[in-house]
Amino acid sequence: MPVFNYKGKTKRGDILKGEIEAFDIDAARSMLLRQQLIISWVKKKPKEIIIPGFGPRVTEKDVVVFTRQLATMIDAGLPLVQCLTILANQSENKLLAKTINSIKTSVESGDTFSDALRKHPKIFNSLFTNMVEAGEVGGILDTILNRLAAYMEKAISLKKKVKSAMVYPSVILVVAIVVVAGLMIFVIPTFAKMFQNMGGALPVPTLVVMKISDIFKNYTHYMVIILIAVIFLFRRYYRTDKGKLMIDTLTLKLPVAGPLIVKVSVAKFTRTLGTLISSGVPIIDGLDITARTAGNKVVEKSVISTISSIKEGQTIATPLGRHKVFPPMVIQMIEIGEATGALDVMLNKIADFYDEEVDNAVEALTALLEPALMVFLGIVIGFIVIAMYLPIFKMASVIG
Repeated sequence: MPVFNYKGKTKRGDILKGEIEAFDIDAARSMLLRQQLIISWVKKKPKEIIIPGFGPRVTEKDVVVFTRQLATMIDAGLPLVQCLTILANQSENKLLAKTINSIKTSVESGDTFSDALRKHPKIFNSLFTNMVEAGEVGGILDTILNRLAAYMEKAISLKKKVKSAMVYPSVILVVAIVVVAGLMIFVIPTFAKMFQNMGGALPVPTLVVMKISDIFKNYTHYMVIILIAVIFLFRRYYRTDKGKLMIDTLTLKLPVAGPLIVKVSVAKFTRTLGTLISSGVPIIDGLDITARTAGNKVVEKSVISTISSIKEGQTIATPLGRHKVFPPMVIQMIEIGEATGALDVMLNKIADFYDEEVDNAVEALTALLEPALMVFLGIVIGFIVIAMYLPIFKMASVIG
């Protein structure tokens, strides 16, 4: 529907500006009048030119802030439409403000809040909308929203830990590639000319370095094109179900990073399922949502097969135990949670435990990668330097 900008005054005299979706300008005026707003003007919003990849986007942090603020307002007794109006007007993110206005319009048209959120799947995923629906049905929307915000904050924190562990090694690797490429393209050719003028046979390491330098100097543009093509094809293959399953399976088997990925996956799985169950979402729906938001195809496949087993009358622990991605301790704790009727509590305890395990694994990985990369960089540059000085040493010995 078209979007209209408006300006008006409330009964208390406060000036209110914002956007509203409506079929036409008359419908927009009618909707504003129903909100008891004294309209100053309403006009159609001009179309925005957005370059793909450079337009505004809503981050996870934006959604967390929105969720926290909405929970506080609802807990204070404010009507949902009024809460959405306030949040849309005060949001600094234009895309989020537009989305909130669209949600408000849907709610005013008779949709439930969860159905209105489902119209924006890129911002509010199935986990968010299903928990909101459970909160609406149970009359505890403010409690559910606070629980959602806490879940998202922990999920963001977990993601940051893993990303921060990779920042320093990535910087070192990029610097190493730039330094080596600079040596090969600009420095080594100077030495090569000097050695050619000297004549005589050159040592094997020197010949190897000079050959690599020629490849860098003459074929750099081809190497860049091939690298871009490989990245493009890899990303395209990873978008397919078969490619994602194969690559995710391989990453779980990596020597050092594999165990870390397993811990992250288990922490996310248990945290998501525990939050859903404690919010009143049925176990089958909870597992389905958890599978779709797992972020790992191996975990997703394992959980989907578990759903089929549960429908046949089995417990959660038994079918999950058939998949190696879930450690035996996790299976045993889930089994205890099912037996005691406190599955959500047990799942959250497992998530807390694995959050700490991720912290320890990240520290261990960082401690291992940093010296390993420094040694690798030292060996590569050291080999280049020695290879270039070997002919000079040989010439000096001949002169001596």
